[in-house]
Amino acid sequence: MLNPTSTARRVAFKVRLLGATMLLLMAGMVQAQVHGPNPTVASLEAAAGPYAVSNAAVAAPSGYGAGTVFYPNVRTEGQFGVVVLAPGFLAVQGYYKWLAERVASHGFVVVTVNFNSTFDQPDARGTQMSKALQQVVSLSQTMTTPYHGVVDTSRQAVMGHSMGGGGTLASARDNPSLKAAVALAPWHTTKDWSTIQVPTLIISDEKDFIATNSEHSNPFYASFNAALPSAKIELLGADHLCGIQISAEKCRTALAKYSVAWLKRFVDGDTRYTPFLKSKTADMSAFDTRGQY
Repeated sequence: MLNPTSTARRVAFKVRLLGATMLLLMAGMVQAQVHGPNPTVASLEAAAGPYAVSNAAVAAPSGYGAGTVFYPNVRTEGQFGVVVLAPGFLAVQGYYKWLAERVASHGFVVVTVNFNSTFDQPDARGTQMSKALQQVVSLSQTMTTPYHGVVDTSRQAVMGHSMGGGGTLASARDNPSLKAAVALAPWHTTKDWSTIQVPTLIISDEKDFIATNSEHSNPFYASFNAALPSAKIELLGADHLCGIQISAEKCRTALAKYSVAWLKRFVDGDTRYTPFLKSKTADMSAFDTRGQY
């Protein structure tokens, strides 16, 4: 015979559990930031997103070599997440100006950096990337800064190419509060990244003979916790220089498309971009994804 008191308690518990679940779902919806029109393949492959962009140099970089901030001009849509974009070995921020402008035009504040030395190793780059983020976030709260009030300080991400990609992984490992990481052809001597808690996308190149997939991107990705929201995209026909200003338009288009989609999904929490990150397409030579997103 059923115990009415016990049954009532179970029902009450299920109601409370359902209520708590709904609150969590609602909180997630409130936290999401939706900027721009519904995405399409065409809009993600276009030379620019929906927002006009301006830029301003960081006058006195602290702890890193130099910085430039690219930001949307609009002031009627609230604040935007901030992303630091790091160059590779021997490279400088100007090599990635096109990518900074493209990402910013989709509704992000993007900080390109130079390091203290173009020879700096990945872990040092990761540290300097964090310092650049901290400084720009601080500057954004100063009235005289051109991008005053534009930065959502709670939504920060890292992105970088080659050794800057290795620095991206190091920064993600050391800063679990970051919302997203995008490592482009990452190079690092460390192979185990199992402690990363930040949703991470690796974009590698089919014909990369510098940061080879077998020695870098593949073992990096394989080491991720299986539950971590993550993906690895290998771009068809691309080489290690894919991503710099002079690289082929085909590889730049694909690299920007998936980078923007990942940042939108995890920095903004915008699930409209999830379908662009879930399956292999014609511009990929390989694809894999893990975790729930």
